[in-house]
This record gives sequence, structure tokens and C-alpha cells, in this order.
Amino acid sequence: MDHNLYLEKIEEVIQSINYPDYPSELYAPIRYTLSNAGKRFRPVASMLACDLVNGDCNEALYPAVSLELLHNFTLIHDDIMDQAPLRRGKETVYRKWNTDIAILSGDTLFAMAYDFLIKTDPKMLPQILHAFNRIAIQICEGQQMDMNFEDSYDVSIEEYIEMIRLKTAVFFGGCMQIGAIIGDASQQQIDLLYDYGEKLGIAFQLQDDILDAFGSEKEVGKKKGGDIATNKKTFLYLKALEISDPETSGRLRHLFSVPAASEAEKIEEVLGIFEKLKVRTYAEEMIEQYYEAALTVLEKVQANQHKKEVFRNFGMRLMKRNK
Repeated sequence: MDHNLYLEKIEEVIQSINYPDYPSELYAPIRYTLSNAGKRFRPVASMLACDLVNGDCNEALYPAVSLELLHNFTLIHDDIMDQAPLRRGKETVYRKWNTDIAILSGDTLFAMAYDFLIKTDPKMLPQILHAFNRIAIQICEGQQMDMNFEDSYDVSIEEYIEMIRLKTAVFFGGCMQIGAIIGDASQQQIDLLYDYGEKLGIAFQLQDDILDAFGSEKEVGKKKGGDIATNKKTFLYLKALEISDPETSGRLRHLFSVPAASEAEKIEEVLGIFEKLKVRTYAEEMIEQYYEAALTVLEKVQANQHKKEVFRNFGMRLMKRNK
């Protein structure tokens, strides 16, 4: 059970994908997206979950790759909706080509994901397909909530947590769920691993909020303050509204409701407010709460202690990342 070994296997399959030569405008963005490798956290999590329940990880490889393709499909479309200029330090697909090509390439990537997903034990396929489709649908639900929040003046922290649960956390939970299904785990074990992944996923997204606001653009690979520029109602923003005085909260609401004369000045001013109110500390405390809750769930999973320790270390890597 080795994180890097699974990563190498996943990368090998992804890099061996044979793309048609025509139409090149459709497949070049897919090749570009998949070669711009991220951390592959989601497929690795699926294979680790399979191994944790003593399953055959070779059976989990292609479904794990399908989860990575699904993830990249969501990123291509998400970047269009967010008008994001950078992804993993490179120009986003819709910026490098155009929006129409990005939509078509993303849709093709989604279909390709199914081709990999069905390369598993036919007896388990209905359950795996159900879990996969549930991930895709809930991500869309979360994305819609995220877009709704951009035009809303009354978003609560509880609503935000539910949004990131759908948009981000269910993916981590679903990856571990699918790995456990392939490993022929009991329903109790499957449910526990889903719960572990979901709680870890919420902590992961809260960490992402911090990185967007305070991380190095070079390390994170995305434009610093992108959430602020696009009026995203993140935990940092919502917590700042909750604890600030009326004048400061009014200023924040104003900055997030009108087009900025200077995007750079807007980001700088908002970050100044965040730092003054120390909202990063509140976010870090929330991350710790969800991370500890995830570990509590993991303790209930019946598995080899060494494997659980590797699994626990993987979760720690998610929390300690700087990009």
C-alpha cells in the first residue's frame, strides 16, 4: 500500500490514452488538461480505500482513472463559469482555446470517464455506476448553489458548508466509497469510508479557501484572490461579516456587490480586512474540527493498523498541502 505507487499507475494509464487525430480542436484541450498533472488525490484515495479493505487494487485502477477524468471535466467547466484565467499554473482551456471548445472537450472527457469506469467487475458495476452518477449530480448541485450565492446577500456559514459538501466533499467520499465497493467491503465499511472522505473533503475545501486568499500564486497555480475577484462567498468572507462591526461589514458587502474599478485594489482591501479580523484562524480551527471528525470515523473502520496509518497519512497530506 503505497501512495506514490498508485500515483505512478494512475499516471501511466492517463498518459497512455490514445487520442484520435481528428478533430484536433476537440482532443488537444483534453490532452493539455490531463498532461497538466495535479496531485491526483481523488483516484489515489479510491485505490487506497480499496487496499484498506483488502481488495484487489488492480481492479480499482481503471475506475480510479475514470474519477480523475470526471474531476478534470468539472474543472474545465468550472473555469468557464468562474472566468478563471489560470489552472495549475497554466492558462485555462477556455482561455487558451475558446468557451465552445472548452464545453465540448469537457463533455467528451465526461464520456471518456465512463469508458474507464466500466472496466471493472460486472457484478459490482450497477453499484459503482450509481455512486459515480451521484457524485456527478451532487457536484452540479453544489456548483449551482455556489453561483446562486454570488448574487445573494444572505448566505449563512451553514449554507456555505452544505455547498462545499456537495461541490467538493461528496467527491472525496464517493472516491473512497467506490474503492471500498470494488474491494467487496461490507456496507458498514463502505458507509464509514464515504463519511470519512466527506468530512476530509470539507476540510480540504476550507483549506482551498485559505490558499486562494493567502497562498503564493506560483505555488497554488491559480490567480491569488480569485474568489474575491469573482465575489465568491467563502468561509473567510462569511466569517468576516459575522464578526465585523457594521461599518466593516457594510464595506465588505459593497465590495462584493459592485464591479471594482481596480480588481487588484479590491483584492488588496478585502485581504486587509481578512487579516485584521484574523478570519484565517477561524478557518483553520474549522479545518481542524472536520479533520478530527474524519479521524474519529476512520477509527471505526475495521482494517489492518498499518494500512490505516498509511490512509491517515494520506489525509494529513491533503490538509498540509500548500497548493
